[in-house]
Amino acid sequence: MAITGPIADHLATAILVLDASRQVAYANSAAEQLLGLGHRRLLGCTLAELYQHLSADAHTLNSALSSNQGQTLYALSLATLDGQHHTIDLTVSPLPDDCRVIEARAIDQQQRISQELQQYAQHHAAQLLVRGLAHEIKNPLGGLRGAAQLLQMELEDSELTEFTQIIIEQSDRLRALVDRLLGPQYPGKRATTNVHRLLESCAQLCQLESHNGIQIERDYDPSIPDFTLDTDQLEQALLNICRNGCQAMQQQGKLTLKTRTHGSMTINGQRHRRVMTISIIDDGPGIAAEVRDTLFYPMVTNKADGSGLGLSIAQNIVAQHQGRIDVDSWPGHTEFIIYLPLNLQSEAPAA
Repeated sequence: MAITGPIADHLATAILVLDASRQVAYANSAAEQLLGLGHRRLLGCTLAELYQHLSADAHTLNSALSSNQGQTLYALSLATLDGQHHTIDLTVSPLPDDCRVIEARAIDQQQRISQELQQYAQHHAAQLLVRGLAHEIKNPLGGLRGAAQLLQMELEDSELTEFTQIIIEQSDRLRALVDRLLGPQYPGKRATTNVHRLLESCAQLCQLESHNGIQIERDYDPSIPDFTLDTDQLEQALLNICRNGCQAMQQQGKLTLKTRTHGSMTINGQRHRRVMTISIIDDGPGIAAEVRDTLFYPMVTNKADGSGLGLSIAQNIVAQHQGRIDVDSWPGHTEFIIYLPLNLQSEAPAA
């Protein structure tokens, strides 16, 4: 079947035509750009040979390819062979001679906006919930602790004072847990520093904790200037994410630390002239689907011994620096991307 497409080459939607043996017989320019492969490399390949990962399961995809009716799969995560990640809507339609046409439309921008709004809502809902609970828990805890101290002073039997001491210790433990749930509520003392110094400190700690089982790969942008931030808090946020990745890899694997700068960008409705990104990438199994939508909620974890506080605290700290955190994850690749304005002052609301 001869396939030509002078019109298709001018479309923004990626078009692939599969022949009866389900090999690529035609690809337009948008498909080459999306997949990061040249025309000659695409021709003759099966669909599975064109990417690292596609979030549609094999049965669903094969069913769409076998059907004689058009089907659309929405919001699929696509990782290309050159390591790029996209979110796409994928439509499969039948053609004569048992061929199939595949249309892939990138929806990355819409997805990013939706994720940002969702994370913003999650963050504020979680903070309101935790603050309310903290108020309700701390007041009776203070009363219990005070009563136990008064009782302890009245008791002469040392065996009985052991029980009051247990009440005091457990009250203190619960209060400390509530304080951890709340996380830092206000920015601390800020100083001018280089973010790579903070990343190097995190890298050293991760290697020590893993007994050098973690391989650290650095991809730093040396042009990033020193800027003003809360050094202790931001280092804690970076360390929480790094530790999360190391634990996902069971202390053996590769952790990549990457920094870049970008031009004008809008974060949480505020426009910033210049933004830095910090990417923390691990090659672990990926984030479980059941926790992905609530990843930054306090007490949400898929680790047996995890507290579920690390990412929640990290998000709170980054938000206090007027930034945000995005996540891309598939098996073998999880990437937390932290966006921080270098000026740390919003310039104008987004139009």
